[in-house]
Amino acid sequence: MNHIVILGGGFAGIEAAIQLRKKSQNVTLISNREFLFIYPLSIWIPVKLQKYEKTCLSLRDVAAKYQFNFVIGDVQSIDAKNSKVMLRDSDLSYDYLVIALGGKKYPINGIEHTHSIADEPEKSLILQQGIDRLIQQGHGRIAVGFGGNPHDSSAVRGGPAFELIFNIHRYLKKRNLLDKFELTFFAPMQNPGIRLGEKASIEVFRMLNRLNITCHFGNKIHSFSEKTIQFDNGKILEFDLITFISARNGHPVLQNSDIPLSAAGFIKIDDHCQVIGFPRVYAIGDTADLQGPDWKAKQGHLAEAMAKTAAHNIVGQINNNPRTKQYLDDISIICLMDMGNSGALVYRNHHRQWLIPLPIIGHWFKRLWGKYYVYSKLGRIPRIPGL
Repeated sequence: MNHIVILGGGFAGIEAAIQLRKKSQNVTLISNREFLFIYPLSIWIPVKLQKYEKTCLSLRDVAAKYQFNFVIGDVQSIDAKNSKVMLRDSDLSYDYLVIALGGKKYPINGIEHTHSIADEPEKSLILQQGIDRLIQQGHGRIAVGFGGNPHDSSAVRGGPAFELIFNIHRYLKKRNLLDKFELTFFAPMQNPGIRLGEKASIEVFRMLNRLNITCHFGNKIHSFSEKTIQFDNGKILEFDLITFISARNGHPVLQNSDIPLSAAGFIKIDDHCQVIGFPRVYAIGDTADLQGPDWKAKQGHLAEAMAKTAAHNIVGQINNNPRTKQYLDDISIICLMDMGNSGALVYRNHHRQWLIPLPIIGHWFKRLWGKYYVYSKLGRIPRIPGL
């Protein structure tokens, strides 16, 4: 039987393993940690609405449910020409390879001085501690923002930044501390919410203004220090706590491999998620160089759609059937944006864009989605298509 190796235990990697096992394939999944961190829920860890351990889904439990091999290991490089993956302590051969390694932070000088909910999972707890220190102090200046990648606009991570600042505002309000804190939202784009669609962008910024959150847009970020953001135009803003969600860049492992890469370091693929020049290698999720409309974004639902596409096409190759699935058909933006005590459902595809306000229930829908994601991945409840 063919041996299919999957690199990465995130949204894309897990879904690929599940789909391939449903098609009775021999699968090994390699991840550098024992759990999947459910990043969409990390917006609540700093404000203590979500426990860290409840945001971690055991990969061993998922592997036991679907009966695939699970290996904890650090991938060092990929030798696609010889169908090998080099780990820190061993090499692994494959018949088919699915690369779902995600990406790394786009480098900016001093970024180590910032906090993030989209970095190493434990850093969300460090941000929680930082906010608690300011609350104990009784006052402070907090900045929340996100950046872009000049080589790939789809690698941006704006949604969680919006959600985080809304939740911090709610957290301070519940403690009657809003008048003691200054909140600022920043991004280098002139209109950082436009990817969601014009209507959604307008509504998000109305919300920021209504909550008296200062906005600083349109200036490229030069560097960070422990308490300052320095912009290319020379302006310097001072804060007590800076949270910054960096855009993604290609994974460093790919630089040590013979895989074709884009200018941003993402893997070049065709419409079927197949790596250019390597018919038995597929790339899915954040690690792939997406094609499509200018507003496209790397999101979890698209990563899972790409996983299904790759699994379908791999099995088709094995059975000598023509490939029929294309990931381009699934490109859309779906965002249930949480605002601490309410929410809004944002949707955009090739033909339409809309925003549906969900007062009160929007927040609880997203909380319930977190439980649904865990239970459905463990096979305890049925999976709803598209969610």
